[in-house]
Amino acid sequence: MLTPLDLAILAVYLLGVAGFGVWVGGKQTSTTDYFLGGRDLPWWAVCFSVVATETSTLTVIGVPAIAYFGTWTFLQITFGYLIGRIIVGLYFLPRYFEGQLSTAYAFLGQRFGAQTQATASVTFLITRLLADGVRLFATAIPLKVILDVMGFDVSYGAIIVGIGLVTIAYTLIGGIKAVVWMDVVQMGLYVGGALLSVGFLMGALEPGWWGAAVETGKTQVLDVALGRPMGEWLTMPYALITAVVGGAFFGMASHGTDHLIVQRLLTCRTLADSRKALYGSAFAVMFQFALFLFVGTLLWAYYDGAALDALVVGRGDEIYPKYIIEGLPAGLSGLLLAGIIAAAMSTLSSSLNALASSTMIDLYERFSTKALDAAKGLTLSRGFTLFWGVVFMGFASLFEDRQNPVVELGLSIASFTYGGLLGLFLLGLGNARARQAEAITALVVSVAAMVLLYLGAWHGAEGWVWAWRPAAEQIAASELTRIGWPWFAVIGTATAYLVGSALALRHSSR
Repeated sequence: MLTPLDLAILAVYLLGVAGFGVWVGGKQTSTTDYFLGGRDLPWWAVCFSVVATETSTLTVIGVPAIAYFGTWTFLQITFGYLIGRIIVGLYFLPRYFEGQLSTAYAFLGQRFGAQTQATASVTFLITRLLADGVRLFATAIPLKVILDVMGFDVSYGAIIVGIGLVTIAYTLIGGIKAVVWMDVVQMGLYVGGALLSVGFLMGALEPGWWGAAVETGKTQVLDVALGRPMGEWLTMPYALITAVVGGAFFGMASHGTDHLIVQRLLTCRTLADSRKALYGSAFAVMFQFALFLFVGTLLWAYYDGAALDALVVGRGDEIYPKYIIEGLPAGLSGLLLAGIIAAAMSTLSSSLNALASSTMIDLYERFSTKALDAAKGLTLSRGFTLFWGVVFMGFASLFEDRQNPVVELGLSIASFTYGGLLGLFLLGLGNARARQAEAITALVVSVAAMVLLYLGAWHGAEGWVWAWRPAAEQIAASELTRIGWPWFAVIGTATAYLVGSALALRHSSR
């Protein structure tokens, strides 16, 4: 049970984090300072910032839920992540650093034209709003658990607004430099907290718990899906080939075309430093995923695999916060909860800065006829930060009733458009015939195809069927399954590249 000491630590820590963010951000005099930290951040700090940005609360509370109800096969996705990052480091980052570009989509502007850059930017903005709505909702989960335990009936919506306002405040002032350094601190805190949780959980378990976990298959890492028909393993997100291939494409898209991550890599001093940050983040993510999967298995042993009703929680993502509140000593519970919340807030601040950056550079500067001096450009950039902060608070409320782990939901949403964006970049890099009309058409077709695939393609005992979601939900969930989310990026990429290449055949090679 939370004590006044826990609540005091929680309050003081959050206020301290906000103050630290403002202080470390320093004074910005231009949009380059505000969005890229003057291109002078150390690679190791950027590495940790990348990890904290792509995992944060979704990892802290979502991955343990996956292990609690399933196995460790989720870890296979990191094998693909490593492959994807290596490809980005070899082929994407050099293009960004050669042109001293400020956003990922500036390359598309150079290669195809302003309209393509704007289309990709708008796609990014929509994706981030949806995906970060999941992140913001995930941040509200542990706070909701805390308030419920204390007897306060506060809605997720009210919590989301409170978190959003605090996040907007320090992002508005500190810029990307504050975001990166806060990520470093927060990652250390929530990883350290997870290690402490491991220690307390292992101390509370009876001997033989590990043998029981192995015997029941809870520690399974590889699932090669041998003997299963092709249609079936396409629906398995953590079959080995799905995880590796899908993870590689997802990694290429997220770290090569998503400005949320690319922006951090562009803050490094050199291309070599950027590659160090990128490759290092892959191994750090492997460690983090393994750590939180282990926490989930420990929680399964601690609670004897009890169902949600027996644990008196509404979602699987609430199990780890429940343990933090009820199973840890006074003071430590507050510190771990503060780390979870603050880590998520730093990730959300990253998103705000990236949204404002893309809006300012890819849209406003690209199409505005008004020349702005450094001071006015900085003021407008902060205005975009405030605008997007208010908007994405509304998006977070869209996910309150969803019961699947938030980490899977967040990755599924990102996969919706990641494939189209990656296909667009590959089209620009590998097809000299392609021009702006082909590029925009390819992106639109790819995203539309993913929407149709997500809503209508189901696999059942009779093979693949087409049914709109309301009709499909009338059938028992065990009878129909959707294609595994890692395949979304693969299919989206292939669709965009093939459509763009086919349309480009009408042009002669440049």
